[in-house]
Amino acid sequence: MKSGIMFNKSVIATHVFAAMYLALSAQNVYAQESTDEAASEDDIEVIDVKGFRGSLVKALDAKRDAANVRDSIMAEDIGKFPDLNVAEAIQRVPGVAISREGGEGRNITLRGFSPGFTRTTLNGMEVPAGSDGLDSGGVTVNSSRAFDFNVFASELFNRIDIQKTQTASIEEGGIAGTVDMYSARPFDSPGFLSTISAKAGYNDLTEKVDPRMAFLISNTFADDTLGALFSVAISDRTVRQEGFGSVRWQPTNQIGDGTWGDTSQLTTINGTPSDYCGAEEAISCLWVPRLPRADFFGNDQKRIGVTTSLQYKPSDDMLFTLDVLHSELENDRRNYNSMEWLVNRDAPGDFQGQTPLSMTVDETGKILIAGEFDNVTSWYESRYQVSDSTFDQYVLSGDIQLSDTLLLDVMAGFAKNDADREEIRYYYRSVPHYYAYDYSNGDGANVSYGDYDMTDPDNYVDAVNASNRNDRVKKTNYTAKIDLQYLGDRYDIKTGLAFNDREVDYQTGDGVFTAFDPSQYSRPFPYSDFGSGLDVTLVPFLVADFDKLEQDGILTHNYTPNTASSWVVGEKTTALYLEYNGDVDIADMLLRTNFGVRYVNTEVTSEALVGDSPVSVQRDYNNFLPSMNLALEVTDDVIARLSYARSMTRPNLGSLNIASPVFGYTTFTVSNLGNPGLNPYESNDVDMGLEWYFDEEAMLAVNIFNKEIVTSLDTEIVEKLVEEEFWPVIYADPQYQATAPLGDPAVQSYTHNIPVNNNDGFSVKGYEVMYQQPFTFFDRWLSNFGVVANYTHVSAEDSTGLSPNSYNFTLYYEEEDYGARVSVNKRDDYLLSEPGGNGHAQERKFGPTHVDFSSFYNFSEQLTFSFEIINLTDEIERIYGTGDGDMDLTREFSHTGTQYFVGARYTF
Repeated sequence: MKSGIMFNKSVIATHVFAAMYLALSAQNVYAQESTDEAASEDDIEVIDVKGFRGSLVKALDAKRDAANVRDSIMAEDIGKFPDLNVAEAIQRVPGVAISREGGEGRNITLRGFSPGFTRTTLNGMEVPAGSDGLDSGGVTVNSSRAFDFNVFASELFNRIDIQKTQTASIEEGGIAGTVDMYSARPFDSPGFLSTISAKAGYNDLTEKVDPRMAFLISNTFADDTLGALFSVAISDRTVRQEGFGSVRWQPTNQIGDGTWGDTSQLTTINGTPSDYCGAEEAISCLWVPRLPRADFFGNDQKRIGVTTSLQYKPSDDMLFTLDVLHSELENDRRNYNSMEWLVNRDAPGDFQGQTPLSMTVDETGKILIAGEFDNVTSWYESRYQVSDSTFDQYVLSGDIQLSDTLLLDVMAGFAKNDADREEIRYYYRSVPHYYAYDYSNGDGANVSYGDYDMTDPDNYVDAVNASNRNDRVKKTNYTAKIDLQYLGDRYDIKTGLAFNDREVDYQTGDGVFTAFDPSQYSRPFPYSDFGSGLDVTLVPFLVADFDKLEQDGILTHNYTPNTASSWVVGEKTTALYLEYNGDVDIADMLLRTNFGVRYVNTEVTSEALVGDSPVSVQRDYNNFLPSMNLALEVTDDVIARLSYARSMTRPNLGSLNIASPVFGYTTFTVSNLGNPGLNPYESNDVDMGLEWYFDEEAMLAVNIFNKEIVTSLDTEIVEKLVEEEFWPVIYADPQYQATAPLGDPAVQSYTHNIPVNNNDGFSVKGYEVMYQQPFTFFDRWLSNFGVVANYTHVSAEDSTGLSPNSYNFTLYYEEEDYGARVSVNKRDDYLLSEPGGNGHAQERKFGPTHVDFSSFYNFSEQLTFSFEIINLTDEIERIYGTGDGDMDLTREFSHTGTQYFVGARYTF
């Protein structure tokens, strides 16, 4: 079956040309030695310690010297990042927790804030990057502000900074903080350098071997005045996520027609059902799994990343850099579910007549934890999904020293992300049969089908198309910045201007469905060991034969644009800042100061076709953002920090789009409408910290933070006139014309159910504890051990993605020829949505504990072998609902297996 996805050959060819040039030039300059220092944004102490321990030292120096509160992750060597996944590397930083999709990190939450509150930059400019979900958590294409870190291979990056407090020179947008990523550049390591690495990954659930390769070549020429670097990282990944789900629990009287089928054969009820809901029969109040189902999510993933960096340094006073990055993430999925309909449904297929035989009720009398049924109808869902995400960035920057006291930095860049997803979903309906489930022994269910044969094609009676659609999200950003810095004796003054032009374009299309006989288009389940490694019963079943469906012309890839649901949101921002940095002596202590203010104007444009007519709504707002960072060097080893800032995060794009509004001309109501007039979230942030660098390469630190959100968003009922931009659409609507002049939008107020700003306020506060130390106080081999640990506590109103407690712990052993480390990451349960679906007060995700292992052996100065284990304990991922308050009702229960990597890396 075709995937519909091709890697962008023209873009890759450009990078390959640069690599060929580097390789041909290498022989002429290989013997040259360079004495110039690599240009970087921060002066970092040169340390002889290498490898993982060396990367910790460099990160510690960067943190110590920073004006603001900042943590960094450094590459162990050029093109060698500590973790295989960017998000999983960032989660080692205190205050960071991640969410996973299909067994790998995708989004981050910083200090308790959901992913959209963290701003992400690449090589100095804000970048958009999005893909779609891989697992049962959802498959929506990311059209939000949240950054999908799984788009990029970790081998592409040399450094990542996590800015936790604001300065005036840091661009606005991240109340939680800013993640700055940097790809490798030739002047990072002057002279000729080339590395190649290859890894084979084996997953014990898929039982397949996947390749992962990376190559980097870098050189400097003409007395180190010219430099060029090329790198490429390619990987394949086979994902198998399987488990058991319920598609949420719900009270019986709220499902379908709210009744059981034939209850005359219900002879056994263990426990006492509660009649708390007021139904005629107490069993109609019971919370039951809406669709108890076996889940399989399979994905063949391909990722490629390419970077090219060209640098020109005509003199010690000038440096010009061109960074180009291209990345593609391709997913080809086949997802299968078997689900049972237990309660009478008002749904296609006449799901009526289910016969309950026995029930077991929990001690509260509200939950049906086990049951036996006859005449149950199954739906067998097969999903074909293909998606790809393509990212391109071009950044041209220049650093110019105009005089001994005046520095000029300029930058212009363009970035775009194209994410496309195609989904075709079929349901096969079964003949009625026996079914039993039992949730009493754990989070998943043990099930039984009696004598019913799920592999008999004759038991599949018809097919229904549930979804046939295409979604595409295109994100772009144009950036231009100019910064001027004056250097005084013990101070500097910076000022700058920044312009951004961002746009998110969401388009969707609908396909057609042709009826067919499922018995003629089914095939056996792809795995005979379905459910291995789980304490639940998963029974294989027949699935749709997508290849045959496409071959016979039933499955097509033609889509009609759904213009009513498509939208475009654009933002143009212009910012100006002034910043002062200075050193002051207080007694015998040095006080490093940073003061500044940032002004930004934001113009919002929201566009959509409403009733076949183009509508455009434009709004703008201004923000003043003062900031202060103080670092007092109490002694040579102790730094006390105090920071204050006003920060902002712009509204989620879904809150701004105006597609598909519904106008009630007789009820005077408006629903399903965004609000482009929203102002951003605003926060007053205070940080206090104490850092003790008690030994070389060692630190103990505590940081306390408090973010007072003074402007936030909520959805409320508002009485007001309809925005003037919609009047022509309403006047042209035949339904309005039939009621006119009743409901005239120019004079009649309408009841809007829309997102609005509020000033109710809430706070997010907490503290971080960090400890890092090599065990050099021991003798001999014990001195090669070391530890990195941190703990974060966040206290706030329950908000999406917030885990009250999280910790990271890494124990490492490292010497010149070999080393190993084990890392543990744990976070508390966290909120997914409030309210949850189907009557749940909340939906939450279980906080997993992930254990990873990494080791290396240096066979020679050039050749290194490695062995790594990801998700050593094959952690269970679980989503649950809280019912009417404090219940624990499993929605999804799954695992993805343990991943093993064996690799080699050679440096030329």
